Amino acid sequence: MRVARSATLLLALVPALSWAQQTAQVPERGGDAASTEEAVTSRVPLEEIRRYVAVYNAVRAAYVDPVEDKKLMQSAIRGLLLDLDPHSTYFDKEDAEAFDEQAEGAYEGIGVELQQQPDNSSLKVISPIDDTPAAKAGILAGDLIIAIDGKPISAIEATEPLRGKAGSKVVLTIVREGKPKPFDVPITRETIRVTSVRSRMLEPGYGYIRLSTFQADTGADFQKHVAQLQQQAGGQLKGLVLDLRSNPGGLLTAAVQVADDLLDKGNIVSTRGRISISDARFDATPGDLLKGAPVVVLTDAGSASASEVLAGALRDNGRARVVGSRTFGKGSVQTVLPLDNGDSVKLTTARYYTPSGKSIQATGIVPDVVLLPEKKDGDDDLPASLSDYSEATLPGHLRGDDEGVEGYQAGDVLPGDGPINDALAELKQPGSVVAKQKAEAAKKPAATRAAKPGTKPEAKPEAKPETKPEAKPAATPEPAPATKPEPTP
Repeated sequence: MRVARSATLLLALVPALSWAQQTAQVPERGGDAASTEEAVTSRVPLEEIRRYVAVYNAVRAAYVDPVEDKKLMQSAIRGLLLDLDPHSTYFDKEDAEAFDEQAEGAYEGIGVELQQQPDNSSLKVISPIDDTPAAKAGILAGDLIIAIDGKPISAIEATEPLRGKAGSKVVLTIVREGKPKPFDVPITRETIRVTSVRSRMLEPGYGYIRLSTFQADTGADFQKHVAQLQQQAGGQLKGLVLDLRSNPGGLLTAAVQVADDLLDKGNIVSTRGRISISDARFDATPGDLLKGAPVVVLTDAGSASASEVLAGALRDNGRARVVGSRTFGKGSVQTVLPLDNGDSVKLTTARYYTPSGKSIQATGIVPDVVLLPEKKDGDDDLPASLSDYSEATLPGHLRGDDEGVEGYQAGDVLPGDGPINDALAELKQPGSVVAKQKAEAAKKPAATRAAKPGTKPEAKPEAKPETKPEAKPAATPEPAPATKPEPTP
């Protein structure tokens, strides 16, 4: 696998940060060989800095209560990042350490991926992690947390408010679609040891692998589970369902490794940023663990970031078909920049592009076969903040290349075993799910007429599921062809 080293961008930007922390003087512009820190800091607008210092001194001198300099500076830095995009943020030392723990798959909390809302009045659940206290308590993707232990989110300062000692209890106040009013969910924190890979046989010869997140050991665990399934199948699988539903992402390198294990050749993903050092390309190396056996990837609206990279890589290379719902659409890369006091800045530095050159940002991955969730009473009356669940609805998000295209519709969260059964049917007989959907849609007008004998109901156009034209089965590859994005909190 040929890659541009992900640490390069970090190493290039850290000198500028370190330099800026040591001096407030702005260097004069040098020649063509100006260093990275000179290129960055020479454009600092002095008038704006002076204005900031004036406000800073005014707050220190005249605010009704004394405020520590450290708190003022942290607030200033958070404000600097706040309006950039929803994924750039400032971590104090404690939160920075917690963030690093997430990538290793062990921390104390409830096990949920959260998205801070811009108005600071709620936290949106991107997805609960399998078999964690949050998942066991019934927390769902799309839920809005409006209070913790009775305290409104706007009054909570911590960036990781649900972390806490294992065994301690926390009560979340939840707003959920289909529920008439907020309700409380008590949860007991645990030491979260995330098992990111699970597997089982669906039918003789047909395997199932669930990837709940991408962390440091996901790639190695994926290889072990594939080997176990192969052994149970007598040496060779007939096909594999790869479940990425409500997988919020994690380490890009882990997703790239899984893609490489299923591809014999071809591009996996590329990243592009403002400066050339943000650009990277990840390519597959020879060797397909499944030896060309067909793959169906299952996605939904909670599939984000690295999981979208994996789905896009397999689909664009003709290695797999995607079944489910449009993915979340988080197509940006975050780089964690450490500060000299132990704090860190998580900064968006690039966008992801699939092998076909398409940006994931704010559009996501559109499945080859679209599945719909079961309709619930009152869904049509839901506010957009609850029913429209995607990156494109986050205020301040980076605009996608194809954003605003007519006909765009956010995806749905697809819980339960029903989508797995549909994915298996599509794996065994490509096109069968679409045929089933058309047959069910054709029955609806007849059912309407039967319900009202003696009347002539208004003619309604035949409902058509939101699918692309029937795709051909995933082609058998020719001899079977990390910046550090945000891991799961």
